[in-house]
Amino acid sequence: MSGVLVDTCIWSLALRRSTSQETFAAEQLTQLIDDNRVKVIGFIRQELLSGYSDKNSYEKLRQKLRYFPNEPVLDSDYEAAAEYSNSCR
Repeated sequence: MSGVLVDTCIWSLALRRSTSQETFAAEQLTQLIDDNRVKVIGFIRQELLSGYSDKNSYEKLRQKLRYFPNEPVLDSDYEAAAEYSNSCR
């Protein structure tokens, strides 16, 4: 997968945008989107959508996230993640 896999915590910061840290995250995410570099996997999409119990807010976010197709996650991705985790420890 080429591009940047944006984790749930960054999306959440960017979607809130009330503090300077959240505004900075939103600006960085916007730049990645503009550069067509953002990647989304199903798990992150689910986490984001699970945070919206209000039906209207849920639908708005769901429509926005549909811009990003799900990236496939392969067994080799999980193995590489474990290897990186082990190396970092």
